[in-house]
Amino acid sequence: MKKFKIITIAVVSLLVLIVILQNTQSVETKLLFVKITMPRAFLLMLTFFFGFIAGLLATLRLGTKTNKD
Repeated sequence: MKKFKIITIAVVSLLVLIVILQNTQSVETKLLFVKITMPRAFLLMLTFFFGFIAGLLATLRLGTKTNKD
């Protein structure tokens, strides 16, 4: 089982590295009235992070409502 975890972590790390290396171009993003230029890989990571946090908060919020019933 320990070997499986190590292999899984290595494969996921390799895939993340490939995505980062393929998305080094700068992109311009508009947030309300501000234009931000950043690498596409960083924008992907930010989007993933905010989506993860939103899902986590939604799950916690729904979990507290279910426990009260």
